[in-house]
Amino acid sequence: MPVIDCRGLACPQPVITTKQALDQLKEGELMVIVDNASSCNNVERFVRSQGCSVEIKENDQDFYIHIQRTSGEGEEKKTQPDEKVKKVVVYINSHLLGEGDEALGSFLMKAFLKTLLDLETKPSRLILLNSGVQLTAEDSKALETLQLLSDKGVEIVCCGTCIDFYELKGKMRVGVISNMYDILQSMLEADRVIKP
Repeated sequence: MPVIDCRGLACPQPVITTKQALDQLKEGELMVIVDNASSCNNVERFVRSQGCSVEIKENDQDFYIHIQRTSGEGEEKKTQPDEKVKKVVVYINSHLLGEGDEALGSFLMKAFLKTLLDLETKPSRLILLNSGVQLTAEDSKALETLQLLSDKGVEIVCCGTCIDFYELKGKMRVGVISNMYDILQSMLEADRVIKP
């Protein structure tokens, strides 16, 4: 079984390295070793999205991610020619909407998210970067709306580097911590990306 040691690699390198290894592995097992919980979560989420089964064991500070791929997993699902799947991603890179007065920007962002909740068609994913990750914190005025969006199936994804920068680990109340590779991949695969 191949072993990929990603200890000491900065985000999103563990996911990229895992992807490269999986691309070579059509069937069989793979072990990925990382040295922090964020990398472990990111790698686990990625390999599960590829249809693989995952088992994680923690030893001291290290996480051993045992990945099992069987033949046919990870192949993209084909859609019928007349079947059109719309993937809409909303990209938010600030806790404020627009430029100018901060109180107004905060009010507008809350209104934007509330309106998004009220729309019949919801985005598949909400990406939060830079100070946008502050919207998921325990004291955020938009937290209740984000929780309702999550409950309705909207995936809320936060940049891990941004969470660390704003010291929000343990203060997030909705969403998952992700990485730049996953974020960029979802934007490239989307039918439409909306930036308010």
